[in-house]
Amino acid sequence: MESISSRVTGVTPSLTLSITNQAKAMKAKGEEVYGLAGGEPDLDTPDFIKEAAIKAIQEGKTKYTPAAGIPELREAISKKLKDENGLDYEARQVVVNSGAKHSCMNAIMAVVEEGDEVIIPSPYWVSYPEMVRLAGGVPVIVETKEENGWKLTAEEFEENMTGLTKMVIINSPGNPTGAVYTAEELKAIGEVALLEDIVILSDEIYEHLIYDGEKHVSIASVSKEIYDLTITVGGFSKAYSMTGWRLGWIAAPQPLADAISKLQGHTTSNACSFAQYGGLAALEQESSFVKDLRDEYDVRRQFMLQRLKAIPNITIVEPKGAFYFFVNCEKLGMKSVNLCDKLLNRYRVAAVPGVAFGNDHCIRISYCTTLDVLNEGLTRFEEFCRAH
Repeated sequence: MESISSRVTGVTPSLTLSITNQAKAMKAKGEEVYGLAGGEPDLDTPDFIKEAAIKAIQEGKTKYTPAAGIPELREAISKKLKDENGLDYEARQVVVNSGAKHSCMNAIMAVVEEGDEVIIPSPYWVSYPEMVRLAGGVPVIVETKEENGWKLTAEEFEENMTGLTKMVIINSPGNPTGAVYTAEELKAIGEVALLEDIVILSDEIYEHLIYDGEKHVSIASVSKEIYDLTITVGGFSKAYSMTGWRLGWIAAPQPLADAISKLQGHTTSNACSFAQYGGLAALEQESSFVKDLRDEYDVRRQFMLQRLKAIPNITIVEPKGAFYFFVNCEKLGMKSVNLCDKLLNRYRVAAVPGVAFGNDHCIRISYCTTLDVLNEGLTRFEEFCRAH
């Protein structure tokens, strides 16, 4: 159909959703599939969050809210940022969105103009380049090195800057690698951004899923100057197992927050009203859920780490955050889509091709599933690796 816009026809469909849907279709036919492709917690949303949303519905809190979110939730996010991240954002600098993906899209649309370049470290989350293209920008993919823990260095950032660079995207902890940037690394990147007033989009959706005593650092907390260039993105999907609730947020310097709020007012308007009351409960009510979730995933991470270390023809960098391993399979001599196709159809193991994240030598496997599924899935993956 010729009437479909070029901005949409140029967008690549999500490979992560494609693999997940294929695995679900196989399961629907009664086939046993060991899913290591998941990008969401397998635990249910805590009851106290559900109850808060149900109460909001029963009380009639089902109407439009301010586009930027209910005041109570914006205040709670502001307090959370002060207490946990060392960031001084007033509630009016917070905009509640329909998921952190929507937050990132809003931020990019509010900043990037036609022809602007956006630096994206590879491996990257699948949607970043497509979001930049939808905004009319040019994604500049900077390949990071396995020996650097898949993290962008300040030198690599500066080498790829041009007069057209408008934004750099930092994702820590990262998807698909689980990489966690240190304060020193973030400071060095921030100081490069300051050279040309490059906006920093800091996607921190996995901030609560960090292991081995590592500490999450928000790049906006490093200095006042860097704060003034940074849009901080967070949400409820990963730490509170609220993926389907579609609830995220941005915090930014006032002019950027105002621009994002204005944009949202003409696109989606507010995030789901009663979901916002669930998010408010998540932030205000005492609960061990986040700690328990992190502890459970750390057990799975350690289990997967030991199993992967024993498998030949692959290499890994131990992830310090999120819930993924990015496995280098270059020695197997296959492109990642071909590898994942064989792995799924011959061994019934679902993984995500690394080409979706900008690296065709790797695959992403997730530990968002039970130890039994992990055990059998990794056994089959090992058989695959040994056979090739």
